[in-house]
Amino acid sequence: MRMLIRPAQPEDTLSVARVHVRAWQVGYRHLLPDDYLTQLHPEERARRYDFANQDMQRPKTLVVEEDGAIRGFATTSPARDADMPGCGELCALYVDPDWWGHGLGTALLSAARHRLVEQGYRHATLWLLAGNLRASSLYRADGWAPDGQARTENIWGVTVHEIRYRRSLV
Repeated sequence: MRMLIRPAQPEDTLSVARVHVRAWQVGYRHLLPDDYLTQLHPEERARRYDFANQDMQRPKTLVVEEDGAIRGFATTSPARDADMPGCGELCALYVDPDWWGHGLGTALLSAARHRLVEQGYRHATLWLLAGNLRASSLYRADGWAPDGQARTENIWGVTVHEIRYRRSLV
C-alpha cells in the first residue's frame, strides 16, 4: 500500500463527498441527530465542491489516496473569522472511518499545515464540533489548543456547537 497526498481535482468530487458523508455519519453518530445523519447523501454534498477554482482566497482541498482510492481529505483557506486577520484555517479534515487509525489523518494534517505555511501563514485556526473527542485528541497531539472562542453554527441544515482551536505554524 502506498499513500499519496495530492490536490483535489474536479473528478474527485463524488469520492470526496462519500468520505465526507460517511465520516459524519459514523463520527458524529452521538453528537448529531440520527435522523439527520441518515438522510445525508454524497451526491448532494458533491454539488457544493469547487475543486477547479484557482483563486488562492478560496478553499483548497487535498486528498489522500490509499490503494488507489480516496480515503480522506483536508481543506484549507484564509481564516474566515474577522478577529483572525492574516491567519490560515483548516476548514475540514475527514478520513473514511474504515481507515481511521492508519495514519491518514495525521498525514493530511501535516500536509494541510505545510500548505498553509507555503501560502505565508504563521498561525492557523480550526473549528471543532463540541464533544468530538477523537478529533480533539488528533489536533491536540499536533499542537492545536482551544483558544477560548466558541460559536453556534448552522451546517448542512443542523445547528452545531463548535470550539475554535489555534496553533502556530512556525
